[in-house]
This record gives sequence, structure tokens and C-alpha cells, in this order.
Amino acid sequence: MAQGAFSRARFQVPFVVALAVLVTGFLSVAAVRHGFFDLAVYWGAVHHWVRADGQIYDWLMPDSKYGFTYPPFAALLMYPMAYLGWHTAIVIHVTLTVLASTLLIWWLVDPIARRTGWTRWFTLAVALCLAAAFEPMRETVNFGQVNMLLLFLVGVDLLWLVAPVTPFGRRLPARYRRFAGVGIGLATAIKLTPGIFIVYLLITGRWRAALVASGTATAVTLVAAAVAPDASREFWTTALWDTDRVGSLSFISNQSWQGVVARLDPAHPSTLAWLLLVAATVAVWIWRVRPAASAGDEATGLALTGVVQSLISPVTWVHHLVWLIPALILLVDNAYRAPAGSRRRRTLLGFAIFAYLVLISRLVWIWERRFDGVLGFLGSNFYVWISLALLLALPLRGPARGVGTEPATEPGPATEPEPPRRRPSPRPLELTAEG
Repeated sequence: MAQGAFSRARFQVPFVVALAVLVTGFLSVAAVRHGFFDLAVYWGAVHHWVRADGQIYDWLMPDSKYGFTYPPFAALLMYPMAYLGWHTAIVIHVTLTVLASTLLIWWLVDPIARRTGWTRWFTLAVALCLAAAFEPMRETVNFGQVNMLLLFLVGVDLLWLVAPVTPFGRRLPARYRRFAGVGIGLATAIKLTPGIFIVYLLITGRWRAALVASGTATAVTLVAAAVAPDASREFWTTALWDTDRVGSLSFISNQSWQGVVARLDPAHPSTLAWLLLVAATVAVWIWRVRPAASAGDEATGLALTGVVQSLISPVTWVHHLVWLIPALILLVDNAYRAPAGSRRRRTLLGFAIFAYLVLISRLVWIWERRFDGVLGFLGSNFYVWISLALLLALPLRGPARGVGTEPATEPGPATEPEPPRRRPSPRPLELTAEG
């Protein structure tokens, strides 16, 4: 056993080192330096609010139209930032993002490691290197965004508290599971878009968790209103409805249905076309997530809901597409559930590799300044097409089970039913052992 582990390490350590060097070189060329712009907005707005006794939603980044756009509860959480230096704020933000990303990715890739027999540390290290090159992830870090922290909160809820078994295949005691919904509620109070996960809990019949999530979001929002009544009044009556604060809807980074519609006619985007696309997308999502939730497959529920959130949100900047990470990992997971050499495995791995390569390539930015014509329409919205394909094609899986058992695969989109296999007749020894 020790000799086998040493032999694997002789290959795995150099591989991870080489991959890390390759990714570092790629980032030095491909990563755009944003100077932690969004973090600077948070930092400046909170300083203006706490130290200068101003209104947090009145402050704008110098020489820009960008200001604080999150609910007052998010401002309360960022309150300590008013007493931090700029570089200290950067270090804390990057550290929290790295920790949250590492834990979430570990929970999602560990089943792959157990299924394939790969060393667990090696699987996680490779996944983290690939995640570092992922454009939405590197944009989240370079902008100083909170996306991965929100995804982590939702992941804790769905993968640990709502799911029948944890990511490591064990059942969590009921005394912990009663808190299911708290993470989603907190994420929703920090930034409204994760509220789609409350809808997910409702349409899949998890009434208690939905109530806890809604109650948590309401409670902390009321706390924020009590502590900062002026900021709360300003947000809910004015700032929330000021769409100019978030930027142009037709900007190439807006990879949602609203962005697609806005790029068709930047001056007069069709609200009706957007609403029809949203309605159709939500209908497909409901059709897909219900059987996943019924089977106890909360990882697929998390993945599909993250994808639909990206599609239907009025603004989905490229860095928001970190919500696609669970779907991409589950493509690989589903591929390795299929028999080695099968068409299903090749198809799913091929799709995962293609989607990943597109989403590290900055492909859509080719059409940043001009997106007219058929090629401009297809190319400028390519990340939207990837999201749509994930919503339609991510396989649904069978019931979640405990350690040592393998969930059965249910037929569904991108899923081929396996022919029934006849169990061999037991040998005499087996008959004796089984009675």
C-alpha cells in the first residue's frame, strides 16, 4: 500500500507542479487586471458611510457612475472594512475567496476521486488549478467580488443540510439539518439574486427549508433596517430601482438573456422578448430540478439553479458565471459514472472540456465593440449558449445513498438507459454463505 502511494506521488506531485506553472503562465497573459475595482467600491462606500457620516448609496467611485448596489445587510457585514487599510482588505478578501472556493470544489470533486480511485489531494489540486484559470473565477478575484462567498453559503445549505447525505456520503444528524435554509437566506439578504434558491426549495416541496431561508433573509434585513434605517429606506425605495448604477445592459460582459436582447437593439431592448425567454427558461428549469430533488440529488439541483440564475438575471457579468462551476464539475462526475470507453463518457467529457475551454478563453470579448450580424449575435452571446446547453443537457442522477454505494443513473437529457443485466447464478459457496 505504502509503495503504491509513493509510486503515485512520484507522478502526481510533478504533474500538479507543472500544471500550476502552466496556469500561472496562462494567467500572466490572459488575466485582466481590474485592480480590485468592485472591492474598492465597497471599501470607499463603507468609509464614506461610517467615517465621513455620509449615505452609503450616495457615494460613487471617482470618475465613474458606480456605487454600492447591495442591500443594507451586506453593508452591515462590510462595516468593519471602514477600519481596515486598503491592502489589508485585499488580503482578507482574497483569503476568504480562496477558502470558500477550495471547500466548495472539494465537496464537488471528492466523489469523483472516490469513484475513480484517484488520490483525493491530487484530484482537488488539479481542480483548483483549473478553477484558477476559469475566466469567471479570475474575474471574481481581480474585481474583488463576493460571488464565491455566496455560492459557498448556498452550497453549505444544499449539499450538507438539505441533501439526504453529505458530499462525503454520510447522513448528517437531524439536529443540524433543522438549520437548512439559513445559508440561502443569508446569501439572499447579501445579494438578492440567490433568492432563486428559495424558489427552488418551494417548487421541490422543501417547505421547512424554504420557510427558514425566507425567515432568515427577512430577519437580517429587518435588523439592518433597525441599525441603518436611512440606508435601508434609500435602498428599497430608490437605489434598488436605479438600473444605471450597474452599467449598460448591452455591454458584452452581460451574459444573460437580458444581455442577448439588449445587444439586438441597445437603444430599445424588448422587455417582452426578455420576459418570454425568462418564462421558457424557468419552465425548463422546473421540469429538470423536480426529478433531481425527488431523487435527493441536491448537487444537480444546485448546479441547475445556478445556471438558471445566470440566464434569467437582468445582469450577469462574466464574473457571476462562477455559478456554472458546479454544473461543469458534475459533467465530469457523470462522465466517470458511465462505463469506460462508452459513448456516453466521451460525450460528457467532450462537452465539459469544450465548455471549460470556451469559458477560459475570453471569446466573447472579440465582439466587445461590435456585435451586429449573425456572427456577432452568435459570438457575443457564446457564454449564454454554454449556460443554456448546461441547463438542457446536465444529466439527472438517481437517489443519493450512503458511503460505499453508487447512485443509479436515471434516464434523462444526455442520459442513456443501461440495458438490464442478469445476475450470474450463485456458486455453491455463495449459496452456503447466504443460506
